[in-house]
Amino acid sequence: MNLAAPLVRTPSAAGLTRRDFLSTSARLGAVITAAPQLARAAVSSPDTLNVAIVGCGAQGLVLMNAVLLIPGLRLKAFCDLWPQRRQRAVGLARKYGHEANGFADYRELLAGTEHLDAVIVATPDFRHAEHTNAALRAGCHVYCEKLMSNTVEGARSMVLTARATGKLLQIGHQRRSNPCYLHARDRLLREAHLLGRITSASGEWHRRASDDIAAAPGSEVPPDVLERHGFASMHELLNWRWYRRFAGGPISDLGAHQIDMFNWMLDAQPRALVASGGTDYYRQHEWYDNAVAVYEYPTPQGLVRATYDVLTTTSAGGGYHEYFMGDQGALKISENPSFTKVYREPNAPDWEPLLERQLLRNVGDDGTSELKPWEKPRRRLLNTLAARPKAPRDPTVVDIRDSLPGSVYELPVTTTAIHQPHLENFFAAIRHGTPLACPGESAFATAVTVLRVNEAIAAERKLTFAPGDFVV
Repeated sequence: MNLAAPLVRTPSAAGLTRRDFLSTSARLGAVITAAPQLARAAVSSPDTLNVAIVGCGAQGLVLMNAVLLIPGLRLKAFCDLWPQRRQRAVGLARKYGHEANGFADYRELLAGTEHLDAVIVATPDFRHAEHTNAALRAGCHVYCEKLMSNTVEGARSMVLTARATGKLLQIGHQRRSNPCYLHARDRLLREAHLLGRITSASGEWHRRASDDIAAAPGSEVPPDVLERHGFASMHELLNWRWYRRFAGGPISDLGAHQIDMFNWMLDAQPRALVASGGTDYYRQHEWYDNAVAVYEYPTPQGLVRATYDVLTTTSAGGGYHEYFMGDQGALKISENPSFTKVYREPNAPDWEPLLERQLLRNVGDDGTSELKPWEKPRRRLLNTLAARPKAPRDPTVVDIRDSLPGSVYELPVTTTAIHQPHLENFFAAIRHGTPLACPGESAFATAVTVLRVNEAIAAERKLTFAPGDFVV
């Protein structure tokens, strides 16, 4: 096994034409649609599924807590090279009545756990392909955390193994199962065409400056164990996201979620990319701490430019969200419901029918759900002005007036459960054949989209995607 596999670069190609776009989308859509039908293997019981978790760090515990809230799941085993983490997970599972065992090696877990139906992989990115492929070959369905892999070839191998074994592979781009995101995409963008023609999108995730993670004295993993698992020190184990041979840095760790939303919401893949970034603050780190990317997305309605920036030196600027902007409205959406708003342009068609159909809900200026009495005249004025016939514009007159402010609405659905709906979708796919929200084929396209950002930063030039880059 090559623990230091380099980033695999996808070939450059000419710009994507409309025919290329439609052809690529059709091929990718056909593969994704077919994927859930690949795996309807028998499970240990129609009522109870036996589950193991490989990787008991912070993300593994987050997923474990979500699993504990889903009926009909039995946690049977945990695996982690660090005894402290492994024992903590086993103890918590047993506290809630799960007779789980702990393993230091994933191969021992797969061989020593009977009637195992599914494995959740929450290890560092560079181990995703190894752990996922082994679990699939052992006859288990797999839920693997994002980013799918730290290399394109690793991600491709996971899709091919899932196909060969006939097992389900779900990747943890959990926004795809979030009721708020599903409502926004399916009901507002696709059904109601609420934003009109989408012309641009943006996303950001900012985090404050922080020190590297350190182990408590006396809790360190022995050096020979670290070396056996590919780590030269405890610092590498605890801060693997900053090392090039383990992960893709913040653009992969944070940006993967939101860049995935560009692909998913726009139902497209990019044709080109430019990016800038560097180790501007954390001089001791290998990966860029700040990165800014601009994608070009060809859609049937026209080109959409999508910008993304991840800053790891400040939490100011609005936290984390995605923004989709059109000529009739804009959608700002986040896993944090307080950031989510929908904005209507004054010249847009009347949205009152959407309120009656409960596709939208009024929101007051103070963020409450109902419009205040003093705000109703303002709303009526905006609607009246928007519907008034416009006089011909005099080209000799410069218009310096401010634009009329748009009306603000909110989604009629909210959730604070971030990972649970995505896991519920995975287990429903195992039990009932429910289509996966993020099968491996779809996540592969996102991995290609994300991993090339670091390449674009290093190249200092515009990179292009070929239609076939996104299809396994």
